[in-house]
Amino acid sequence: MAEFLRLKQSNCKNCYKCIRQCPVKSIRFSDNQAHIIEEECVLCGQCFIACPQGAKEIRNDVDRVRDLIASGRPVYASVAPSFVANYEGSTIATLGAALARLGFAGAEETAIGATIVKNRYDQMLENDAPPVIISSCCHSVNLLIQKKFPELLPYLAPVISPMQAHGKVLKAAHPGAAVVFIGPCISKKAEAEQYPGIIDCALTFEELTGWLAQEGLSLAPGSDTNPQSRARLFPTAGGILRTMACRRKDISYLTIDGMDNCIQALKDIAEGSLTGCFIEMSACPGSCIGGPGLDKGRRAPIRDAIAVNRAAGQEDFPVTMPPSGELTKKMGFMGARMAQPSAQAIREILAQMGKTRPEHELNCGSCGYNTCREKAIAVYMGKADLSMCLPFLKEKAESFSDTIINNTPNGIIVLNEGLEVQQINAAARRMMNIASASDVLGGPVVRIMDPQPFFNVLETGRSQNEQRIYLAEYKRYAAMSIHYDASYHILICILRDITQEELSRAGKDELRQKTIETADKVIEKQMRVVQEIASLLGETTAETKIALTNLKESLEDE
Repeated sequence: MAEFLRLKQSNCKNCYKCIRQCPVKSIRFSDNQAHIIEEECVLCGQCFIACPQGAKEIRNDVDRVRDLIASGRPVYASVAPSFVANYEGSTIATLGAALARLGFAGAEETAIGATIVKNRYDQMLENDAPPVIISSCCHSVNLLIQKKFPELLPYLAPVISPMQAHGKVLKAAHPGAAVVFIGPCISKKAEAEQYPGIIDCALTFEELTGWLAQEGLSLAPGSDTNPQSRARLFPTAGGILRTMACRRKDISYLTIDGMDNCIQALKDIAEGSLTGCFIEMSACPGSCIGGPGLDKGRRAPIRDAIAVNRAAGQEDFPVTMPPSGELTKKMGFMGARMAQPSAQAIREILAQMGKTRPEHELNCGSCGYNTCREKAIAVYMGKADLSMCLPFLKEKAESFSDTIINNTPNGIIVLNEGLEVQQINAAARRMMNIASASDVLGGPVVRIMDPQPFFNVLETGRSQNEQRIYLAEYKRYAAMSIHYDASYHILICILRDITQEELSRAGKDELRQKTIETADKVIEKQMRVVQEIASLLGETTAETKIALTNLKESLEDE
């Protein structure tokens, strides 16, 4: 598959929303980016629609169509009937006029091909049909069955899509011409390339809108009352069945839209609990009017369904039915047989996420997977990593934080703005002789400390750093820092126990004082001795007194 959906790496923000929305989990998360696994993707486009950052983009093929037009070949457009939902007030005539200005040789409605396909479905039902027939108009549904439910391929109608049927009609009418399909679907790009020679290129409505804007073209409003246009109902849920004869009364006619509903229906068929029915199956909610290739901001299912209903007539387009062989499409298995992990391997991966018991498996879906076991399987297959489990990361971060807080030698106390204790660690409890955190949690800080420094920080918003305090009640000295976090409305107090430091300094001060007192006594004694000697020698004692006084002052300065 040629990257019909691409990742814009710089935009991916690790939200996992695309994985949550992907019905077949065909997204691999690596290097902090969500990568589409092409061989598993069914091109439903739900990740493109859901991505809040616009990190997914549809391959733009406008230049390819420009090249086709520039080649000199006549290029005809097959326009999906959902265009009336995307281009409000337009008709095939007004849209065709705009396409002509872009260089197209002509434009017709894909609904002509839809008429041929629905007639073929009626023919199949009139003959001996299998117990279940699934419509084959939606290429994403076809891919879903081919990749994920190959055992149900016998139930998939072997009929070409309306796009292909119309492409054959156009090429038969205009030999040598190229045909470009324009519609709301990503998977039609893949279908065009998977079955070459019918459709030369496929564009989305969003691509066409951008092209028209580049050329400064707009669509004029118009009116269309063609009564032979019943197949225009195809892009709405139930639209295929509304155009069919449905003559057989011994089978049920069902409409299923949306990938989750389609998957559940396919599981029911595989289990044998759904039989005797013709199923119109569409990948998009509401069918094609909910397609990912519609213009952004144009998703209005009720309004769009009304627009399609108003555009549709009561009769069929006049068509000539080709031989059934020309309408047959073979669809085989396309998936990869991937080895599944053993129960032991799953348990080991769950254990790495801290999930050692069933009650640990929250199945919260925050990683994008429905259950923790699905996530473990994805990890085994290299599609996910352990860090995608948000509860696991939260618990790991909390455990890491708690380990640091409870093992730091500094006391830590957290208060709310009401100066009530919200958290106190073991070091702070030891400093204050508090037996258990529950003794003070929720209580006012005044029960254990002077609240004035906290009031000051709260009022000024300025942090206090390394203020030396004496906790008289606990006979401890501490260097106290207080930080106010306005975003979380908390005050964080860090107490560094400096009791030994203060006691050591007090001891040094006492020793210094004793030394000074001793020096005083020595000086006084020596002064007497010197005076006696001086009197004997007849000399002055001034110089000696100055020297000894300097010695005393230097000791005091220390």
